[in-house]
Amino acid sequence: MKLTAPKQRQGDYYETLAKHYLEAQGLTFFAKNWHYKNLGELDLVMLEPTQKTPCLVIVEVRQRKASQFGTSLDSITPAKQRKIIKTTAAFLQAHPQFDNFDIRFDVVSYEGVLAARQAVMPTPTWIKDAFGVN
Repeated sequence: MKLTAPKQRQGDYYETLAKHYLEAQGLTFFAKNWHYKNLGELDLVMLEPTQKTPCLVIVEVRQRKASQFGTSLDSITPAKQRKIIKTTAAFLQAHPQFDNFDIRFDVVSYEGVLAARQAVMPTPTWIKDAFGVN
């Protein structure tokens, strides 16, 4: 996928940062930007090995420059959550090997602006089980 718009490049940058962060935390990468028709997109699909049932972790990556209108997490509205859940259902139909996995919806968020040539990487906030299927 060719990323031309600045927002696309920025989104890809933070998704890649989140992927590397989660891998460093022990998760295994499976897919990035998984699309299903006009239904929606899953930013990251990760696998978390557990002692019992392995877990499929659907990760929404968010970034906000300023928090005057709320945090990154605040931007994941109930409508956005429903869209992610529906897209996850389509993902599971396309990947039946995950039928017996537990499923968790996480958010990795970044707050603030990344300055050019900044020596320190932005710090992610990882919220496990940020929302669920009601």
